[in-house]
Amino acid sequence: MTQRDVDPDANEPRLIDHLIELRGRLLRGAAGLVLALVALLPFANRLYSWLAQPLLEKLPKGSQLIAVEVASPFFAPIKLAFFAALLLSAPWLLYQAWAFVAPGLYQREKKLALPLLVSAVLLFYAGGAFAYFLVLPTVFGFLTKVAPAGVAMMTDINAYLDFVLVIFLAFGASFELPVALVILVLLGWVTPAQLREARGYAVVGIFVLAAVITPPDVVSQLMLAIPMCLLYEAGIIAARLLAPREAADKPAATDDPKRGL
Repeated sequence: MTQRDVDPDANEPRLIDHLIELRGRLLRGAAGLVLALVALLPFANRLYSWLAQPLLEKLPKGSQLIAVEVASPFFAPIKLAFFAALLLSAPWLLYQAWAFVAPGLYQREKKLALPLLVSAVLLFYAGGAFAYFLVLPTVFGFLTKVAPAGVAMMTDINAYLDFVLVIFLAFGASFELPVALVILVLLGWVTPAQLREARGYAVVGIFVLAAVITPPDVVSQLMLAIPMCLLYEAGIIAARLLAPREAADKPAATDDPKRGL
């Protein structure tokens, strides 16, 4: 008979310790987010001007965005500052989550989880940078050229911010595809061989997904679908390198019992 069997409350201090640590991690994460927000608030208007450049550079000289709602000039930059603070503090927030769960992981899990976490953050940033420097100028250049004669683009600042944030999130999340594939392989749900055989279905699914989450123009759809196809191939390569040898070489399952005889 163990001490745990004698005293049913023996686990209670341990549970309380975990809850106290969780509260501390959450408070540290929230403090980091608030600090980033406070640091960015004085530059909120400058951030919005920087974000508006891809559209303003494609419009006729002297064109401006408009504010339909009275409070939009105040709330739109603050909303952008909060989003930027969230991105800026993302490594700190993820570190707090990692520090909380890391003690419960095995050594091999720690060696795999940390690189995946870092890769996920860097890929999300890469997706956002790709969207800002390549996708948005291309999309806005296309949209301004197809506007009917006599129609002037006068975009509301809130509508523009929502549009750009959706693009950022779509490309940032889509660039996480290699990490998602590696995790699926490490969990044993799929094998690299199965991912290779499903390449055709994956390409079709990627183009359908790109058509759903991007604006209704062919340019942005292609600029999301093509990198995702390349990232799918990168995910297969990374999964093959990180997966156990027997999982990497295992062929896809088949319903034909005569196959392989």
